[in-house]
Amino acid sequence: MKKLIVFDLDGTLAESKSAIDDEMVKILNALISVTRVAIISGGDWPQFEKQVLSYLAIDKQLKNLSILPTCGTKFYEYNGEWKKLYSEDFTGEEKKKIINSLNAAVEEQGFKPEKTWGEQIEDRGSQITYSALGQEAPLAAKREWDPGFAKRKKIQKALSITIPQFSVNLGGTTSVDITKPGIDKAYGIKKLRDILNIKKKEMIFIGDAIFPGGNDYPAKETGITTIAVKDPDETKRVIEGIIACLDKKGRYDNVF
Repeated sequence: MKKLIVFDLDGTLAESKSAIDDEMVKILNALISVTRVAIISGGDWPQFEKQVLSYLAIDKQLKNLSILPTCGTKFYEYNGEWKKLYSEDFTGEEKKKIINSLNAAVEEQGFKPEKTWGEQIEDRGSQITYSALGQEAPLAAKREWDPGFAKRKKIQKALSITIPQFSVNLGGTTSVDITKPGIDKAYGIKKLRDILNIKKKEMIFIGDAIFPGGNDYPAKETGITTIAVKDPDETKRVIEGIIACLDKKGRYDNVF
């Protein structure tokens, strides 16, 4: 019996840095009305507001939704308003070392793009994120830059040598996410287990980067049930299937 559905955001619920579409709004509202839901993403809190929260129905059902920005290094819950429970922030020296190492790795691999849109490196407090084409790059350009993750895997490998004390994961379409060691989506899953008192066997994780090196893969390594999707449209069909398996008491038929 599953009690919690956990989602990645970019590439899973919405296109990169884009808002969830009208169909996803309806489907998510329906899911939240019958079971607990959590979203874990490399994006920071403002990104969740921009992409998801401003579109969901503002009512008591939001108590069923947990938000974990920056790969689970922050945790928000709703009780009339959104409240942050914790944040695993870097020190100033840690941030400096990570940013210097990122710049060196990109330079070494020769992956500096001819054009960028906005800042490439974003300090999210508990996570440093490198976006190859910039934070405001158009989706079409981002999709073309590294569709098979090959470029970012080389950057990731270089960083594993220069900053082995940190976790480096790949997500979205052009991003590399760096967090403290052991603080990734697996950390977020464990926090969900402890704070919501829901066992891992009672969870499902849905994401588009469930492969070694992908920023969804740590969730799989926790041992919970995972469902890999290729895009938000496939996620919608998965959610519809989950809702169809729910009875009026919010229990699952034995389908997972």
